[in-house]
Amino acid sequence: MSLTLVWQIVLGGWTALEVLLAIMTRTSRGHGKVADQGSLPLLWLAIGTSFTASLWIAGAMPRNLLVHASWLSPLCLGILALGFALRFTAIRMLGRAFSVNVAIRKEQHLKQNGLYAWMRHPSYTGLVLMFFAVGLAQRNWISLLILVVVPNAALVYRIHIEEAALRAAFGDEYVEYCQRVKRLLPGIF
Repeated sequence: MSLTLVWQIVLGGWTALEVLLAIMTRTSRGHGKVADQGSLPLLWLAIGTSFTASLWIAGAMPRNLLVHASWLSPLCLGILALGFALRFTAIRMLGRAFSVNVAIRKEQHLKQNGLYAWMRHPSYTGLVLMFFAVGLAQRNWISLLILVVVPNAALVYRIHIEEAALRAAFGDEYVEYCQRVKRLLPGIF
């Protein structure tokens, strides 16, 4: 199996799973306190726009980033697969508490073990890695910059909204958790 085919399978699987998550895990107002504040549509818009722009620029402009590095494609695939695994492991660990929109369910508890003992938002860390991998694979500085800056700016907004909802729901327990555990990168940020 070629590296290109594996890349397409992982990228296609990511896209399909995100669509399924959007359909199957959206919390309605009757099943929990929804506090999304428009962050989900903003995130989808940022991702869609940045992917489209990045791919267009990569096709319209010459490659100008590590053009002859034969090791770059396997590295990008590894980063994409790591991000994919991290995102969906984090989602699976949350189980029914996971929702694509920012919402707190009545029976929900604050998850602090597993990946959540190392970072508060491991599914977003997975997304950051996947955006970086796809941008780097384009081998164009502008494409990389677009895929790193635009969706991650939307993620920063979403994290702000999500953390406010978690603070409101879990109070001092969440504040203490925030003091112990970093957002996206263990021990750093």
